[in-house]
Amino acid sequence: MSDSVYTSRQQRVLLVVCLLLLAGMVLFGLGSYITGFLGAGILYVVLRPWFAALVHQRGWNRQVVTVGLLVFALVVIILPFTALSLMLFNRIRYYATNTDISQIMAVLHAIERKIGITFTAEQNVQTLVRQGVGWLSQRLPSVASSLLHFTVVIGLMLFTLYFMFAQEEGFLRGLRRYLPFRPDTLHELGDSLKNNVNANVLGQALISLVQAILTGLTLWIFQVPDALFWGMVAFFMAFIPVLGTPLVWGPAAILKFTQDHTGQGVGILLVGVIVIMNIDNLLRIVLARRIGDIHPLVTLAGVILGVDIFGILGLVIGPLLLSYFIVLMRVFERENRLHTSLRKSD
Repeated sequence: MSDSVYTSRQQRVLLVVCLLLLAGMVLFGLGSYITGFLGAGILYVVLRPWFAALVHQRGWNRQVVTVGLLVFALVVIILPFTALSLMLFNRIRYYATNTDISQIMAVLHAIERKIGITFTAEQNVQTLVRQGVGWLSQRLPSVASSLLHFTVVIGLMLFTLYFMFAQEEGFLRGLRRYLPFRPDTLHELGDSLKNNVNANVLGQALISLVQAILTGLTLWIFQVPDALFWGMVAFFMAFIPVLGTPLVWGPAAILKFTQDHTGQGVGILLVGVIVIMNIDNLLRIVLARRIGDIHPLVTLAGVILGVDIFGILGLVIGPLLLSYFIVLMRVFERENRLHTSLRKSD
């Protein structure tokens, strides 16, 4: 006979509540370092086909392959993306702190003279610039202050990724044991995760890189100052659906028109509309078998959500999390319908 004051049902409920509370405390304690674990999960999905081919099919040494994949991820993926981000951050800070309002007003007044409509006031422009600088300063911390945080995040990412590969069987067995889904549902979720990662990471990164190169070359050919920097901006802007690179080459064309370089402005617009925008659709057709079909609205909402929470990495993590949330909602709907039909049949 038990001396507990709780029934068995109450004990199960309290156990679940305790688990949820502890999980919430763990997540709260990890805070901004959670990006390291999310990044490890993304890299695991990206690199797992190579791991499976080398270890499971060819029988190569697991430890050697794991270390090789970690080095590849660090050198080819993590460090280039980090270097590009830091270069972008530094240049944005430079422009934010050294931009002369009078130069901006001169361009705006030139646009007003072209269209014959007055729509700006210097005080409003100053307020807008000040708010923009404040928004950027919150999301682009200085390299010195964030160096330790960055090192810890990368270390957590690589450390987690190592054990996901080195102890893959135990890792997958734990997922199957503790995730509250049936085996066929787990298989569906795994396929969905792979498709979403291919769409939001591999596919979109490749498309963004091609569009960024084309944008930078276009601006350089038509003599736009600092074309390399604006090409870097185009890489990150290309993650935003519909808007994307037009946010870069569009203002460049307008700037050329205000400077009475009509031919260069028309050239930028023609290349942007005919080539840069359509290369997105062309590459998506070519990559259709390798990337998932993610609705642009989901991607846009995910970017807005992700950047606000995860910073620059939110361009990738945000759409991925939102896409997977929608998948889980569909699974919940189907499971709930199945449970209801089984209960009615009984």
